[in-house]
Amino acid sequence: MRFLFFTCLALCTSACLQTVSESDLDASTSLDGGSDAGLDAGHSFLRVATFNVHRLFDTECQSGQCSSGDYEDLFTVADFNAKVDQLAAGIRQIDADVVMLEEIENQTCMDALTSRLSDVYRGSSLAETGPAASVDVAVLSREPITSTVRYRMTPITRPDGSQTAFSREFYEVHTMFQGRAVIGFATHFRSKVNDDPGRRLAEAQAAHDIVTCVVIENQQAIVVLGGDLNDVPGSDPLNALEAGNQLYRMASDQPVSGQYTYYFNGQGSAIDHIFHAVKSAGVPIAKSARVYRGSTGYAGSDHAALSADISLNP
Repeated sequence: MRFLFFTCLALCTSACLQTVSESDLDASTSLDGGSDAGLDAGHSFLRVATFNVHRLFDTECQSGQCSSGDYEDLFTVADFNAKVDQLAAGIRQIDADVVMLEEIENQTCMDALTSRLSDVYRGSSLAETGPAASVDVAVLSREPITSTVRYRMTPITRPDGSQTAFSREFYEVHTMFQGRAVIGFATHFRSKVNDDPGRRLAEAQAAHDIVTCVVIENQQAIVVLGGDLNDVPGSDPLNALEAGNQLYRMASDQPVSGQYTYYFNGQGSAIDHIFHAVKSAGVPIAKSARVYRGSTGYAGSDHAALSADISLNP
């Protein structure tokens, strides 16, 4: 890991949300994306999105446990293609310039998705962590990805002093948009299944320090973080991310009741988030955050997608 990162990390440590609905979206269904639907790379702002695609597994059983009720789903070829078609149609409708994705198993799944979106996204990168049936983070971008940095093996510390690591890769991806440098962080914090809240808080604290330090190194870049953080506004992890007003949550200027990206037992929760690094380039566009969802999620996922826009002006 870079010496500058460790030096910087030590210093760092001392109206309603617009909702786009779907009606049974499939590969041929389009959504009303609002007045700016059908954007191209010439628009005057950067649109960032995050989308948990919900366990995009391929047609092979890597874990050896793919029966009904097991974690790894085993798709037929037809079902896999139908799921990827549906996800690609949903991503295309969001029409973001940089998309953070969560829960993609492997490069086979990523290739299937990008093959359906190659006319829009020239850049793509999957942060494969290696274990069988892993669900990993990835990034799509309109422009090619020039470099990436991984932080998963960097030790992080729970509140009780014990060491842990990021649940999935904390993934730094560098790209460009209209001549501007863009750095996106894709992440997926620890889930609440067999909960380990201390680990999720450790992830948030480390993410805050890493992002703010990267801003110091890249002051001309637009720096954003997006992902499924598995926690809600006002929780300890989100408070940690917002500590010191270094990271701005892009949907925070809207009522929480309109921000829901996930439903559990009939109750909505805002657990998918996009942050803009305040001291980086670009200016968040007020009330631009948008949720894409139907009755149970979006584009076949159990999560809604979220996008937000950042002005390219200084």
